[in-house]
Amino acid sequence: MKKLRADIDQWLKGIDKHWEAMPVKRQHQVVLYFFAAYALLSAVVIFNVCHDTAEAKNNIAVEHIENPTGKESTAHRQDSLKPILKK
Repeated sequence: MKKLRADIDQWLKGIDKHWEAMPVKRQHQVVLYFFAAYALLSAVVIFNVCHDTAEAKNNIAVEHIENPTGKESTAHRQDSLKPILKK
């Protein structure tokens, strides 16, 4: 676990050095691109939610539930709460 943490810290330090070596104008462009992608993704999600809720049909069909076996069993069911007495 400590090795994993050390590897991640080393990787983050490398990324930070790369970011600081980048010119400020390029940093500004990268931040704007990420923000534009985030804003576009957010707009698509909001549009999709609004579209789905506007299209939703809130009708609930209330129908009789049929027996899945098809026919009622003619055998009497035993009550499992009654004690079984051995003779």
